[in-house]
Amino acid sequence: MEFVLSRFNSRFRERDLGSITPDEFLSFLNTVTEGTKQSTKRTRYCCLGSFFNLMKNTVEPKLENPCSTPMLRKLFQRAKLPRWTILEKETVDEIIFRTLKPRNRLMLELMARGGMRISEVLNLRPDDVDGRKLILRDPKSGREAEVVFIPQKVADRLKDYIEQKGIIGQQRIFPLTYQGARMIVKRAGTLVGIKLRPHDLRRHAATHASRSGTPIEIVSKVILRHANLSTTQRYLGKVSDTEAMKWIENLYG
Repeated sequence: MEFVLSRFNSRFRERDLGSITPDEFLSFLNTVTEGTKQSTKRTRYCCLGSFFNLMKNTVEPKLENPCSTPMLRKLFQRAKLPRWTILEKETVDEIIFRTLKPRNRLMLELMARGGMRISEVLNLRPDDVDGRKLILRDPKSGREAEVVFIPQKVADRLKDYIEQKGIIGQQRIFPLTYQGARMIVKRAGTLVGIKLRPHDLRRHAATHASRSGTPIEIVSKVILRHANLSTTQRYLGKVSDTEAMKWIENLYG
């Protein structure tokens, strides 16, 4: 906010606010938002809109807010959220069961059963494994550490894999590049005829838990480790008509 207002002051400090035209305002907004994401453009647009509203409400009641024109509202509208691919449990199970290489299967399970990001899987080390608890060092959230909980069967397979491969201490359990890991996921998807990305598996962990009756607080704080519930709700996607009817039938049929 300080950045936008300081730039605005530098450009228009000699001008009366009421004399600034929408075209001049658009030119200024294009300058301060060039090369930024739509969400940043929207934030800076709203910042200036709030400034003009404040001036109108406290200093100049007749002041017209240049942000309120239909063209500017359309140009700086809220970015549309992407529509996520929601995988059914049967599809994910088939992907995992048809992946024969133990290393690859384990990586898929950690994402699909533990809700892990692909980067978290690649950074996992034996010292981070404590039975069904996996300790994430320097996680994306900025915390010192986070904990991932995995099913007992996956934990047993992970333990056996580490022992069989002789991986110890701070050695990476899956010493692959990010691109190499993505290719493993992509090839796993082709086994069932779908385009599969790593985050689709993490998202499945959340949607499957939610649709199985797990409280959203557990999905958010334990499985996905999100700071805000609103972020988790984006992961859960839209409920299709078929799924809605299935749940109603289960409840009342």
